[in-house]
Amino acid sequence: MTALTTIDLPAAADFMATHGRLLDRHRFRLLLGTGGPDPVLAALAAYRNADGGYGWGLEPDLRSGSSQPGAALHAFEVFAEVAPTTTPHAVALCDWLESVSLPDGGLPFALPVPDRAGTAAWWAQADPRTSSLQITAIVAAVAQRAARHDPAVAVHPWLARATRYCLDAVRAVEERPPALVLAFALRFLDAVYDSEPAAAALLGRLGAHLPDNGVLPVEGGTDDETIRALDIAPEPDRPVRALFAPEVVTAELRRLAGAQQADGGWRVEFAEFSPAGAMDWRGYATARAVAVLRGDAAI
Repeated sequence: MTALTTIDLPAAADFMATHGRLLDRHRFRLLLGTGGPDPVLAALAAYRNADGGYGWGLEPDLRSGSSQPGAALHAFEVFAEVAPTTTPHAVALCDWLESVSLPDGGLPFALPVPDRAGTAAWWAQADPRTSSLQITAIVAAVAQRAARHDPAVAVHPWLARATRYCLDAVRAVEERPPALVLAFALRFLDAVYDSEPAAAALLGRLGAHLPDNGVLPVEGGTDDETIRALDIAPEPDRPVRALFAPEVVTAELRRLAGAQQADGGWRVEFAEFSPAGAMDWRGYATARAVAVLRGDAAI
């Protein structure tokens, strides 16, 4: 895609230096080619627990020190970003996820949270006895991205079981699911598109639930909270991107670039539950926005 618009990249870098947590500062440097994978992995290790899982606010709205599936999502994002570098911590995370998976292969939305300060209610009040397609799909989707360059993750039995659970759960969907479930299930199907023969048909069937403008209001969220095309299809040239009309993608890229704030960073549209979490999300959102726009050659 040709350049659509410009952002103030030096201002974004200044924002990250001023406000970003150490992990996102190193991720941002890796993205720009001014840093390497080792500092990123070292910063991620600060959120790691002895059981192989991750906590400590790696998921910004889940401040608990306990290992949680939501934090595993963010750890796998890092493992995917540092490609082709691999780390044994990725396999150890798969081991931990295997240990907390339910009998059907799914993950609970969250495990019991012993220290709830600063944690959003949906994490703190989750039922640990019920598998969640929402969290299993997105954790498995990002793990599949890491598996593209990490053979040990690709063959891990946890990922195989989680993939089976998600495929079965998606097959059972008949009506339009909630926005986050729909978005994360689509991302999962895109991630396994090249390895699972059933994924293509399921992607088309589930994608039929998307509105033409690609904007999904989030049930129970803030008044302006939505899931949008680039949240579902952040990478160009992937099958899920084809669910959106080219003009929708172009408009969303312009919208994303135009959302840069006067301080150089980006914001999120959902509710914030702690001052630290709010700022952590801004650093995360800034790194993500630049990654998406650069990936599409839109800047």
